Amino acid sequence: MSLQSVTPTATQLDQAKQAIAAYIGSIDSNPDRREGAYPYYLFHEPGEPILGTVLLFHGFSAKPHQMWRLADYLFRNGFNVYQASIAGHSLIRPAKNWAQVDLKPEIADPLKEKVAQDPVLQTYFGNIASNPNLAAQPNPLQQAALVSRLVSIEPRLLEIVQSIETTDDPAFDEYFISSHLDYLTNAKARLADIEPIPGAVYTVGLSVGGAVALALAAANPDRVQKAVVYAPLLKVYGEQRRQYVNLAGPLDIKEMGWDPNLMFPVGCFTAADRFGGSVVMSPASIHSLKKVPIFMVLTENEDAADIKTNQDFYEKTGAEQDGNQYYLYRAMDLVPHPMVDPTEVSQNMSNRFWQSLYQETFRFLTTGNVDIPNMGNLDQDPNLPQVPPVS
Repeated sequence: MSLQSVTPTATQLDQAKQAIAAYIGSIDSNPDRREGAYPYYLFHEPGEPILGTVLLFHGFSAKPHQMWRLADYLFRNGFNVYQASIAGHSLIRPAKNWAQVDLKPEIADPLKEKVAQDPVLQTYFGNIASNPNLAAQPNPLQQAALVSRLVSIEPRLLEIVQSIETTDDPAFDEYFISSHLDYLTNAKARLADIEPIPGAVYTVGLSVGGAVALALAAANPDRVQKAVVYAPLLKVYGEQRRQYVNLAGPLDIKEMGWDPNLMFPVGCFTAADRFGGSVVMSPASIHSLKKVPIFMVLTENEDAADIKTNQDFYEKTGAEQDGNQYYLYRAMDLVPHPMVDPTEVSQNMSNRFWQSLYQETFRFLTTGNVDIPNMGNLDQDPNLPQVPPVS
């Protein structure tokens, strides 16, 4: 079934633009503003029919520009687009400004003192401090070693981390301070920015942005008509990696993400895991999302989002009988977790099927259908708007 277009007036568009301008102004006046991380919009002229408004959410540690090619494609083919910044990511100093899980001071301070007195850990952290390139995500061997060392100096950590891994454990609030709910609070504010614009709203997101897109749809199932999520991070990939994130996160251990000039505490990643587990996968969200058709795209070459968790979540939210659509890139396709922009390389892989991904995103948003064979096709469907090549 084709979408019914709507025609926003100049007044409606101006109201949305003013709301977005106020948000951008709050970023611009903040001394921690992050260059190149400003949200932006692509709106058609007043009186021009649109197919709805797409609200896009980028991945963890990235910037809105991460999905500019997709935004441009959707805009040129009838949608208004608002590229938001996920909570805190328009600012630097992640330890202060990004969603994070922290141990309460009465627990963290003695633990950090033990870490500071441990010669092995201090040598490790000293090596990182002298060579920032080592601050990228530790390899599995390093993660296992760090976890073992942390538990050896503070056995209570295993008890503490259980309260993170169990999403409804009441002991979580006994041990931790967390701002993971900022992801949803910020997303709701961005939805309010475009409230004056008539017509359907669609959420699209990558990784943590995919989790945000789902949470916002669950919180507003009557406003958000469909959600498209690429490798949504509902749970950190791999039990060893997840244990490392949850153990090391509250200890101010830092890693490097997509921005080589910006280091973030692992506790920020802990908050993303907490958000996926306790908010997106909550029974209330799953129930609500049965009303919202979801197109979920995963890859077997995953290094961030847990595949099995996403697959189970997809089934719980209704699968195909409720209008959902699903696609999994096989390992031999060499498609990495950041699958949206063809110029983004991760694990020495990039998505050569990106044009088909854009086409099927458009098809799903406009019809609710997906041509599964086309997802693995290097030749575009001539019956859909064509995606321009990388120039």
